[in-house]
Amino acid sequence: MAELLTGEIFKNALLSGANLLVNHSAEVDALNVFPVPDGDTGTNMSMTIESAAGALRVATETELGAIAKVTAGGLLRGARGNSGVILSLIFRGISKGLKGIEAADGLQLAAAFDKGREAAYKAVMKPTEGTILTVVRLAAAKALEANEEDYKKTFVIFYEAAKEALAMTPEMLPVLKEAGVVDAGGQGFVYVLEGMKSYILDGVMVNLNGEDKAEAEDTKQYGYSVKLTVRHVQTTQAEVEAFQNFLKNSGLLKEFSCENKKLYIHVHLDDPSAVLAAALKLGAIYDVAVLNILEEADDAEEEASEESAKKEEFTRVEPENEYGFVAVAAGEGVKELFKELGADVVVSGGQTMNPSTDDILKAVEATPARHVFVLPNNKNIIMAAEQTVPLADRGVSVLSTKTIPQGITAILSFDESLSAEENHLEMMKAAEGVHTAQVTFAARDSEYSGERIKKGQILGMEDGKITLVEDDLVSTAYRVTRRLMKKHGGSMMTILYGEDTDEATANALAERLQARFPAAEINVVNGGQPVYYFVVSVE
Repeated sequence: MAELLTGEIFKNALLSGANLLVNHSAEVDALNVFPVPDGDTGTNMSMTIESAAGALRVATETELGAIAKVTAGGLLRGARGNSGVILSLIFRGISKGLKGIEAADGLQLAAAFDKGREAAYKAVMKPTEGTILTVVRLAAAKALEANEEDYKKTFVIFYEAAKEALAMTPEMLPVLKEAGVVDAGGQGFVYVLEGMKSYILDGVMVNLNGEDKAEAEDTKQYGYSVKLTVRHVQTTQAEVEAFQNFLKNSGLLKEFSCENKKLYIHVHLDDPSAVLAAALKLGAIYDVAVLNILEEADDAEEEASEESAKKEEFTRVEPENEYGFVAVAAGEGVKELFKELGADVVVSGGQTMNPSTDDILKAVEATPARHVFVLPNNKNIIMAAEQTVPLADRGVSVLSTKTIPQGITAILSFDESLSAEENHLEMMKAAEGVHTAQVTFAARDSEYSGERIKKGQILGMEDGKITLVEDDLVSTAYRVTRRLMKKHGGSMMTILYGEDTDEATANALAERLQARFPAAEINVVNGGQPVYYFVVSVE
């Protein structure tokens, strides 16, 4: 009789897969073919699967079907970004395929894999081949075709077919072939399977990189805690990595992240001056906090309270009104604008911060309304928001707003006299009439649409598509906005300027646009948004 896949094996295999994906998250992030700074695939998928790992670690269930359900539930609530949502959908389908099964043979496992494929494809309106969807589809087909009773053999067939499909993705998507990379989401999925295979075949669970070293170092009591930010980092990746290694060798590195031309650092060590000197070589430092740990009674408690203060907490409330709104936005000015327009709750999030399904769900249930309209305002947040619909304890409509201006126009178009369905249609119709110019910077060297782009160059985007690469901020913003006006027409423009530019620069842009379009009404608003120097609506 063939050996069976038990709940315990599946649980440990998934934890191993989660660890391997986390270990390789930066590599998956680097596969992003678009140079725009965003909520990268590896980061989103890692945070998604870590949610499932957390649920599995405390699970008391032993039956395979029950463990698969816990996995799917953890993934669903933790799903971030489109890649994270699709990963959660694959395992939701697998969970349905294993429902009620105490332990599975190879045939049952293959059928469950195919359920995963089905669930992922059903949720995507226009599936794109050459992505994680292709990887799971071809792998499931091979597993079914094998008709193998041994679950280990079935899993290996599925894994090997997934690897083969991943290697084929550049031939299916020209942008991947041009960049010379495989699909990032597909690679993330293959890492999960590889980690699972390690436990299923060899009984070896992959550990998180540096886990043992960090635990050993934590037993040493360092004299100082140093937190600082290095702004406008104009360095190579190698220089950043060298600085990170220096910090690791100097003490206990608690936090190190690099995004939007900023390095965020938290390290425990004995010589703060060494860190400050090394950081100054990379750029301007600010937000410096040096704490003498030895004089603190409980440093851990202090850090915990800091993190708690940063975290958004939403408390469920009973519905009182007929309608309510949840908006996703980043930047104090943009958040305040949505609140002024009637948003009950604003969830922090945007291009580099994709909130999870659970974050959005909690915001929905903190809205005192029987029916809640959700404005994601970013194409990479829409799918996560849509997963709240069956989970919420009240009616939810997710509008497919892809930009902040679309979200603003949608909420302005709300009519309390209409039904939820009528409002959804009218609000989306209004939102689709808005065109958005966005100006940001290239997060990495790349080649896009045949053009070489250097890290740090200014990128002009028209409705989400990069159309201009320049070195001058105002010129780029002017040209992409002018193009949208000429292409679509319009009588009004609103310029939202971000945290990395200023009012004077925004006014200079407004003056150039006013001179070109004298009849247009132009407003300048301090949005305070990260990532984008300017977000300009044309309507």
